[in-house]
Amino acid sequence: MSKTEELKKIRDEVFNLRESSLYEYRVKSGYFPVLGEGSHDAKIMFIGEAPGLNEAKRGRPFCGAAGKVLDELLESIGLPRKDVYITNIVKDRPPGNRDPLPTEIALYAPFLERQIDIIKPKVIAILGRISMGYIFNKFGLADQLETISKMHGKAYDAELPHGKVKIVALYHPAVGVYNPHTKDALKKDFAILKSL
Repeated sequence: MSKTEELKKIRDEVFNLRESSLYEYRVKSGYFPVLGEGSHDAKIMFIGEAPGLNEAKRGRPFCGAAGKVLDELLESIGLPRKDVYITNIVKDRPPGNRDPLPTEIALYAPFLERQIDIIKPKVIAILGRISMGYIFNKFGLADQLETISKMHGKAYDAELPHGKVKIVALYHPAVGVYNPHTKDALKKDFAILKSL
């Protein structure tokens, strides 16, 4: 089965994920699940937390204000968005943009793990503290977890089924929306991706 077919299979399963508490909310609101987009052979995979309003309306990750910041950051290191893969742990929007609940993360995380297995990135760039906590615990780096303010912009080594991977913790691009002064710090953090 090709990568595209495998990813479509995940899309169909998420689309029909009736056991999710977010499924009813999605259907009632006329939203879409947000699976991910980008190159299926990407060397770098970005993992956010959950879709926001614009994302749920359009079924695309990072297409709102935070997405504009992400695009700007990618541009700052000369990396076209189409060459990376962008997704979230939770594929449906939580009501009122609240943080995803542990039960929601547990339900959606296996889809993310399958996406990682299919794409086989060399670098996993984590956007925000919730995804950071999940990925570090999942890939045996729990003992290195600190606050994101201490960990951002650093690369950590992990061993995944497909080989060695660098995990980079980054502030969520939304930080750049609410506090434009942080953009320089965000750009500095993104520079590490270029070196990898």
